[in-house]
Amino acid sequence: MGKIKMTLKDGAAREVEMGITLAEAAKSISRNLEKTALVAKVDGQVVDLATKLEKDAAVEFLTFEDEEGKAALRHTSSHILAQAVKRLYDDVKLGIGPSIANGFYYDFDTPHTFTPEDLGKIQTEMEKIVKENLTLERITVSRDEAIKLFNEQGEGYKQELIHDLPLDAEISLYKQGDFVDLCAGPHVPSTGRVKAIKLQNIAGAYWRGDEKRKMLQRIYGTSFEKKADLDAYITMMEEAAKRDHRKLGRELDLFSIQEEGPGFPFFHPKGMVIRNELENFWRKIHVKYGYQEIKTPIILHQKLWQQSGHWDHYRENMYFTKIDGEGYAVKPMNCPGGILVYRTQHHSYRDLPLRTCELGLVHRHEISGALHGLMRVRSFTQDDAHIFMLPSQIKAEIKKVIELFNTVYSVFGLSYHAELSTKPEKAMGSDEVWETATNALKEALEELKMPFKINPGDGAFYGPKIDFHLKDSIGRTWQCGTIQLDMLMPEKFDLNYIGEDGLKHRPVMIHRVAYGSLERFIGILIEHFAGAFPIWLAPVQVKILPISERHADYAKEIAQIMRDKDIRAEVDERNEKIGYKIREGQLEKVPYMLVVGDKETETRTVAVRKRGQGDIGAMPIDRFMTTALAEIGSKN
Repeated sequence: MGKIKMTLKDGAAREVEMGITLAEAAKSISRNLEKTALVAKVDGQVVDLATKLEKDAAVEFLTFEDEEGKAALRHTSSHILAQAVKRLYDDVKLGIGPSIANGFYYDFDTPHTFTPEDLGKIQTEMEKIVKENLTLERITVSRDEAIKLFNEQGEGYKQELIHDLPLDAEISLYKQGDFVDLCAGPHVPSTGRVKAIKLQNIAGAYWRGDEKRKMLQRIYGTSFEKKADLDAYITMMEEAAKRDHRKLGRELDLFSIQEEGPGFPFFHPKGMVIRNELENFWRKIHVKYGYQEIKTPIILHQKLWQQSGHWDHYRENMYFTKIDGEGYAVKPMNCPGGILVYRTQHHSYRDLPLRTCELGLVHRHEISGALHGLMRVRSFTQDDAHIFMLPSQIKAEIKKVIELFNTVYSVFGLSYHAELSTKPEKAMGSDEVWETATNALKEALEELKMPFKINPGDGAFYGPKIDFHLKDSIGRTWQCGTIQLDMLMPEKFDLNYIGEDGLKHRPVMIHRVAYGSLERFIGILIEHFAGAFPIWLAPVQVKILPISERHADYAKEIAQIMRDKDIRAEVDERNEKIGYKIREGQLEKVPYMLVVGDKETETRTVAVRKRGQGDIGAMPIDRFMTTALAEIGSKN
């Protein structure tokens, strides 16, 4: 057969027999790798372990620790789900079943309405299929063969998917036992590799996301290699359910979503306190880092959106109106407005970098099924910034943005990791410009000693980007901050500056957000803190509890003294027992409660209860205020 060279991730090269499968290659390296490898990456492409090596190649074996390994195991889990449902229910037609973040789903068309009780039965059948340890076999077939097979099985959705594939596309099927599905793969070697499965919930989903198509039933689940990992995940999800920002938002009276405005949040007085504090913090930090705040209109003329490209590429997500018989659009993004501000003046190289920032309200049409509390809405405020600069300033500006992000996220106790997305297949601009831009991002991250992951080909068509994924207090990650280099907008809008040579040059543009969406960031913070906000963010910082009616005047006096010092204080004057008032304050997650009775009134002191610590003793009002103001000022 002959020998070929297999180069591993660590650079080590091995000679192996031509035609060896990746599973055999893993076994030749170690027994442990044979047991843990799920799929492999060959010359950058993720493939099944049954794939044969026919030429020299760079090979990386992927386990459940790798994102691609997790995705393959969970994709296989979706096939196991489909096989189990087909075994248990008649007249089921299959939609699609991909892996998703933290799990998988499959869409079904069936006259049977799935109930939560059905999930237990389906999961039991899935566990049987796992025990059967069925091999997943990849089969390539012609277009006609695939259509004939799924026609015989009555699988109309699969036939539609095949018809939509390019005529020259390779069509692959995956077979496990008596079950066959249309799928590009890759998959793990056998169903037995899926050791721990949990079906989670049922939802409706339009076929191919089209509101005009039939509503299918979607079953969601998750899976792991080890039961201990599944148990830990379930515990985390139970904790997440307690922290659900929609539930806490209602209980703490922060915001609501009304049926008169689906996807358009209403912020209540206490929610506005949090929002205003976040905006105040944002403004201070941006002044410190040399930004100038601007405000651009919500509605702008149709021709602007045609020039920016949104009219052609984003129109389905936009809202429109007519003014004086001409077309206008409600802005889905702030950048075109920021660009118009730049164009109002002539700029010299001495003016750059020019940093503008905006808390801009944008509107995007999301389908109703995608809406989710504050996390997915139709109107939200982006904390946008646009930096116009010389090409030589790219790296320094990127570093300053990352430093700003560090400052912001550390205040909330949010750690993060960065991901660098590089040039996609279809991209604007030369390879040379892309290489310069990408290297600037990479070098900025390296010089700041920040670990980062590279997502090859995942950049926007107009430039590379860095995404910041925040980790909350229970280990979930949220993509919030983004730094995007833009080589398209300055061209489209003919932006320029006068260089040292007296000639016109094109500036480089950075788009960046720190919070991302102010609404979504508030939702994340509600869940991160479980509603128990640090004192500087808490809607009510101090609640004063008079023991009886005769202590109410003293309580009100204290409250006014505190308000005069910008401490948010309120009095619970209700004719209730003090124990009841304390329990209510605990449910409201107020940082400090001050109990006042005869003794406190006479000595002009307060009995202090601190959230999480309980009674910490009596102290003079001034001393308590000094402590509280120091805590507020430090944002701890």
